[in-house]
Amino acid sequence: MAEHRVVVGVSGSAASRAAFQRAAREARRRDAVLVPVLAWHPVGGEFAYRTHPCPPLLKVWEQAAQARLDAAFVESFGGYPAGLRVQPVLVRDEQPGRALVEVADRADDLLVVSTGKQGRLQRLFHGSVSRYCLAHAHCTVVAVPPSELQPAWEASARADADTTAQRALTPVAA
Repeated sequence: MAEHRVVVGVSGSAASRAAFQRAAREARRRDAVLVPVLAWHPVGGEFAYRTHPCPPLLKVWEQAAQARLDAAFVESFGGYPAGLRVQPVLVRDEQPGRALVEVADRADDLLVVSTGKQGRLQRLFHGSVSRYCLAHAHCTVVAVPPSELQPAWEASARADADTTAQRALTPVAA
């Protein structure tokens, strides 16, 4: 018998963190394996890579994707959560929704996605991941709205970035 799985999309955004945390709670509650999925693609897209392949660069981009996935664990839980079975998955796909549906391919899987806000331009070119998953998944899908704290998180992240940038620009007295 296959293990129960809770599959979750991870992008590193504040909305993604809320879904990631919900998925971890569901995995604990169900005694299931947590399967965080990060979809990535070569810089410039697959077409650009096919026309000008560079395997060493591809390895660098895959390592960067792994680092983003690891950072999502740190930002969401302070590291990989103890006592929870985790099977992280990197998927090379320009369409995150499609990648999530392909990983969550069992009827007894639970797929957790965020419903974070997208700008018009992003929605035009990338579509809505949560809508894609709701329309195409063959398992139960939980769509997690952004946390009410998301504006505070984003403001804090901007302030941290501004402070770091200011420190980098401030000369150090000898």
